[in-house]
Amino acid sequence: MHNRIISVIGLGYVGLPVAVAFGKNKETIGFDINSARIDELKSGEDRTLEVEPEDLVTTNIFYTCNAADLSKADFHIIAVPTPINDSRQPDLSPLIGASKTIGPHLKKGDIVVYESTVYPGATEEDCVPILEAESGLKCGEDFFVGYSPERINPGDKEHTFTNIKKIVSGQTPEILEIVADVYSSVVTAGVFKASTIKVAEAAKVIENTQRDLNIALMNELSLIFERLDIDTLDVLEAAGTKWNFLPFRPGLVGGHCIGVDPYYLTHKAEKMGYHPDVILAGRMINDGMGEFIANQAIKYLIHAGKVIKGARVAVMGLTFKEDCPDLRNSKVIDVIKAFKSYGVELLIHDPMADAAEAFEEYGVELVDDSSINNIDALVFTVAHQQYKAMSFDNIKARLNDDAGVFDIKGIFDRKTFADAKVHLWRL
Repeated sequence: MHNRIISVIGLGYVGLPVAVAFGKNKETIGFDINSARIDELKSGEDRTLEVEPEDLVTTNIFYTCNAADLSKADFHIIAVPTPINDSRQPDLSPLIGASKTIGPHLKKGDIVVYESTVYPGATEEDCVPILEAESGLKCGEDFFVGYSPERINPGDKEHTFTNIKKIVSGQTPEILEIVADVYSSVVTAGVFKASTIKVAEAAKVIENTQRDLNIALMNELSLIFERLDIDTLDVLEAAGTKWNFLPFRPGLVGGHCIGVDPYYLTHKAEKMGYHPDVILAGRMINDGMGEFIANQAIKYLIHAGKVIKGARVAVMGLTFKEDCPDLRNSKVIDVIKAFKSYGVELLIHDPMADAAEAFEEYGVELVDDSSINNIDALVFTVAHQQYKAMSFDNIKARLNDDAGVFDIKGIFDRKTFADAKVHLWRL
C-alpha cells in the first residue's frame, strides 16, 4: 500500500470518480475552481450522475476550491477537460490553468499525474514548463510528472474507473513504479506500464481515433445506401453474421472524447509536417452527419406537401449520448442549426439534460413532454430509455397527418410503423 496523499484537480465526469475511489481508502483532497460544484458535492449531490449519492456521503474527500489546500498532498492528479475551439484546434487553457493552480503549491518529492486527453508530448512540453515556472522547482529533480489517461465512459455503470485497466507512465522508472503502485491501490482491473509518457499519451488519443474512423465508415456507408434506397441497418445486420465483422453503427459522433480527441492527434501531426488525410476525412464525414439528418427530414416534408416555413419539428434528445446528462460537444446541435436554417418551428426535448445548462451552452430552450404535439417531423436523436419505452400509439398521437418519424439510433420497430402507414426513416 502506498503512503501518498492524493489530490484530484477537477471534479467533473473524470475527476470525481477518481477522487471517490481514492477517498474510500483514506482522505483525498478534491479541488475544483467552481465553488458551486464544491457546494453541490459537499451536500451529497452529483449532477453528472457518475457517482451514487451514498458514495459521496461515505467517501473521505476534503472538497475545496482553495488551491492552498493542495499543498497537503504529494500526489496530484489533474483531470480537467481538454476541448477544442471553434476552429477545431486543441484548447489547452483548462490544462494550463490547472498547471498554474498546482504549481505554486508543489514541494520537493511531489508527483503530478495528468489524466486529461492530450497530444503526444503535451505533458512534458506544455505542462512541465508551467509547473517549473510557478513552483521555482526543477522537474525531474525536485518534483516529477506522470501520465495516466482517463478511460471514463460517461453514463456507463459497467466500465467504471476501478474496473478498467489503467495505463500508467512516469518520468523515470522509479516514478513509474510509484504511479503504478498508487493506481493499483484502487484500480482492481490492474495497470499497464507504458514505456514512456509520450507512449501513454499517444495510446489514449488513438483509442478514440480508431472508433471515430470506424463510425465514419458506417456513416459514409449510410450516405451511399441512402442513395441506393437500402436500409443501412439491414445491411449491417446481414454483414454482421460474418465472424470478424466489427459491430459499429452510423450515428452522431459527439461528446468529449470521440468527437474531440482525433483533432489533438491531427494538430500534432500537422505541426510535425504531416497531413493526416484518413483521420481528417473521417472527421469531415462525422461532422457533417447532423446536416444530413436534418436535410433528410426536410426532403420528406417537401415530398409530403408540407409548408417548410413554420412546420413543427421536434428534436428528441440533446445530450451527446443516451441516459446521460452530458451536453459537451453534442452533435445534436448540428441537427438543430440545420433545421433552424429552414425556418421551421423547432421544439427540443431531453429528459436528462439540465435546462439552464442547455441554454447556457447552446442557447437552446428545452420544452416539456406535453409540448410535443401536432408535429410534422419527430426526430429521435438520442436513445434515452424514456424514448425507447414510448409506445407506437404515444408517438402517433403526437403527429399531424402525413408526418414523419426519424429514428437516428434505430430504436423502433419498422414493421409497426409500416403497418400503420406512418413514415419511419432511420440512419
